[in-house]
Amino acid sequence: MSMTRRQALARSGALGAGIAFTGALSELFAGTAAAAPGLGRQGYGPLVPDPRGLLDLPEGFRYRVLSREGDQLRSGEGRVPSNHDGMTALPGRGGRVHLVRNHENRVTGRIAVPTVPGLTYDPMGLGGCTTLTLDSRNRVLAERVSIAGTAVNCAGGPTPWRTWLTCEETEDKAGTNGYTKDHGFIFEVDPVDPHRSGAVPLTAMGRFAHEAIAVDPGRGVVYETEDAFQKPFGLFYRFLPEKPLGGLGSLRAGGRLQAMRVPGVPDLSVVQEAGTSFNGVQWVDVPDPLAKTTPIRLQDFGPGGITHAQKLEGCYWGGQCVYFVSSFARRSNGSGADHYGQVWRYAPRRRRLTLVIAFGPDTDVQLPGESPDNICLAPSGGLMVCEDGSGAQHVYGVTRSGEVYAMARNRQNIGTAEEPDWSEFAGVTFSPDGETMYVNCYTPGTTFAVTGPWNH
Repeated sequence: MSMTRRQALARSGALGAGIAFTGALSELFAGTAAAAPGLGRQGYGPLVPDPRGLLDLPEGFRYRVLSREGDQLRSGEGRVPSNHDGMTALPGRGGRVHLVRNHENRVTGRIAVPTVPGLTYDPMGLGGCTTLTLDSRNRVLAERVSIAGTAVNCAGGPTPWRTWLTCEETEDKAGTNGYTKDHGFIFEVDPVDPHRSGAVPLTAMGRFAHEAIAVDPGRGVVYETEDAFQKPFGLFYRFLPEKPLGGLGSLRAGGRLQAMRVPGVPDLSVVQEAGTSFNGVQWVDVPDPLAKTTPIRLQDFGPGGITHAQKLEGCYWGGQCVYFVSSFARRSNGSGADHYGQVWRYAPRRRRLTLVIAFGPDTDVQLPGESPDNICLAPSGGLMVCEDGSGAQHVYGVTRSGEVYAMARNRQNIGTAEEPDWSEFAGVTFSPDGETMYVNCYTPGTTFAVTGPWNH
């Protein structure tokens, strides 16, 4: 989230026009429930101003503040850290929910993740994760540090064995910005007992500016996106673990990291027509996954090169395929063509890559404020998109038919009365039973639980 699509487009003067995309929007919801019959064009209705000035929701919905930046962690380990980002809700015993939350702290931050013995990777790293344990009524039972000493923990993804893979969106090495260890890794977090997972980098999964991951629940292959805004752009990876689906700690056993090559396509941005497919996708071993001397995206992948894409962000598994998103591409940054967002589908069994959604030059980037990069598949059969840009900030819903509606609006003004400013949303996710939507306000870090008349 170092640079958003809207911020880049605003700088280029490309904002405006009406919503326009091509492709089968239903592709975004592969493997989810059918569309809710009671969810119409206006979603759940207009947003009602919150008298507390925190979160506007449709009538009938309510929120509970679970955690606020600066408050004391219930564990007594220190204060709740800043920069609430990616998050997941994992089921626990007795109806409990473990909410694992990233903190995207860089070399400076308002409140760092407290260092805890046995859970700290690099004492000079300010990022990490905290975990909230909730009962069935969303009351906070515990809140503690689950990993510390990492850096720029942006997104990640859950595993089939109910852990969280948190991703560092940086390539800083030891000696840079005061760090004592190399950064740019994935770490596994056990929400029940974080000391079981510790603070061990999964080095075989590569060192680069990680964004998100998705695990193939049948084969155990882990897909990874690389968020690179400037050229050379990022790659789309897969990790073939030595112990696929082996449970907590199995990814430490190593494996092969490979990057995707689409023959004849060095830059995915040049593909403009939704429905375009490429058969025979190749996977090339990464020469040096630790990027000891050269960033992976600059390494020599031999004849045929490798396929790049600007701003690869969201990544999730649906049906029998993995979906990943390029948030935008601009020629001015070195891309081969402009686009306002792409959603790609890779079918492993057929080795086929397909552009399923293309947001065109007439796209209204205000609705939703981002193309679907920071997204959550919803139990109602649609999805939720966290807005990240300038002006008012929303969580938008998108129905299976393509209608966009406002689900929540951030009311926490971090500017002034004369020049108001609102921070982005992040980490939207749903409880295992689908009855609660959890979402973060990035600044000031606030975690909400939203309940109400969801249409399931």
